[in-house]
Amino acid sequence: DSQVLIRKVIELHDKYLAYVSDCFQNHTLFHKAMKEAFEIFCNKTVGGSPSAELLATFCDNILKKGGSEKLSDEAIEDILEKVVKLLAYISDKDLFAEFYRKKLARRLLFERSANEEHEKSILTKLKQQCGGQFTSKMEGMVTDLTLAKDNQNEFENYLSNNPNAHPGIDLSVNVLTTGFWPSYKSSDLNLPSEMVRGVQVFKEFYDTKSKHRKLTWIYSLGSCQLIGNFEAKKIEMVVSTYQAAILLLFNTSDRLSYSEIMTQSNLGHEDLVRLLHSLSCAKYKILIKEPISKTVSPNDIFEFNPKFTDRMRRIKIPLPVVDERKKVVEDVDKDRRYAIDAAIVRIMKSRKVLGHQQLVSECVEQLSRMFKPDIKAIKKRMEDLIARDYLERDKENANLFRYLA
Repeated sequence: DSQVLIRKVIELHDKYLAYVSDCFQNHTLFHKAMKEAFEIFCNKTVGGSPSAELLATFCDNILKKGGSEKLSDEAIEDILEKVVKLLAYISDKDLFAEFYRKKLARRLLFERSANEEHEKSILTKLKQQCGGQFTSKMEGMVTDLTLAKDNQNEFENYLSNNPNAHPGIDLSVNVLTTGFWPSYKSSDLNLPSEMVRGVQVFKEFYDTKSKHRKLTWIYSLGSCQLIGNFEAKKIEMVVSTYQAAILLLFNTSDRLSYSEIMTQSNLGHEDLVRLLHSLSCAKYKILIKEPISKTVSPNDIFEFNPKFTDRMRRIKIPLPVVDERKKVVEDVDKDRRYAIDAAIVRIMKSRKVLGHQQLVSECVEQLSRMFKPDIKAIKKRMEDLIARDYLERDKENANLFRYLA
C-alpha cells in the first residue's frame, strides 16, 4: 500500500533527522550522508510506480474529501511539510508536478477538495522548495476556479434579467484558462437537443463579456443529473455528460445497436465501450444488453431497462478508471524535450562557441533542479537544433558548437 510506504519513509526521515540534529549537532557531513542515502532509495520504482507518483497520490489522499487519512488541521499541515521535504530527494520533480497537477485538477473540478486552505498551504511550501515556476500553473488553477464561481454568478444574473434566454436546464459552467490546466481531450460529441440550447445561451452570455476569447467545451469533464422514470420509482442519476448523452438517446428509441449509438453520439470506439460498459455491465444496469455478457462488442444491441430499481433515490454511476500514468509520462517527456532545447539555446546564446562536453555538463547542471536529464536525450536535442539552424558544428572541430543567431 503506497500510503503505508510513504508514511514509513516519513517516519524514517524523522528518525534520522533527529539523530543528525541531536546526536551530531547538525554537522554538515552527516546531513550530506543522510541526503545521499535518501536520494538512493527515494528514486527507486516501487510496484511499477515511480516515487514521484506515490508522493503525489499520498498528497491527494490527504487533501481530498473522504481520503483514508483522518487527521486534524495541525497534523495535515505537519505531514504536508514533511512530504515537501521528501520531494527534495526526488530527482524527477517535474514528474511529481505533473501527477500532482492532474490530481489537483480532479479535486478542484469535481469539488473533492476537503479544505481550500490546505491546498494553498502546500502550494506555498512547494513554491519555497522548488521555486515559483514549479507552482505557477497550480496556483493559476486555484485562482481560475474562484473566477469561474464569479462568472457563474454573473451568468445566473444574466438569466434572471433575460427571461427569453433560459437554457431549459439548470446549467453551471466553469470557464478555465487553457494554459494552467492539464490537456484534456475535447471530442466532437453530438450533444442531445436538451443540452444544445444551454451551450448556445451560455455562449451568448459570454459574448457580452468578451468577444476575443474562444470557448472550447470539454464534455469529458462534465457531469449531469438525470431523472430516470423506472416502473418501481423515479431515480435521480448522477452521470458524466457522455453517459447522459447516451441515455438520452433512449427517450426517442426503445432499442439501439452499438453502431447506431456510435453514429448518433459521434463518439469513438474506445470511449463508447467504456461508457456502455458502465451503463449495462457494471453495478447499475440502466441498459439491457444483448447478448448478456461482461464485455461490450460492436455487435451488441441495447435497450432501456424499465425494471431497474435501487434502494436509493439518488445514485452515482461511475466510469471505469483510466490509467493516466502512460499519458502523464508522455506529457512529461514532451515537456523535457522543450526544456532541454531551451537550456541549450540559453547556454549557447550567452557563450556563442562551446565544446560538446562543456555544453552537455552545463545543460545537466541547469536542468537538474527539475529532473535528471538523460545524456542521450541531450545529444539528440543538439542534433535536432543543428537541423533547425539554431546551432552548427565547427568545420574544423566536430566537437565544437557555434550559436546561429
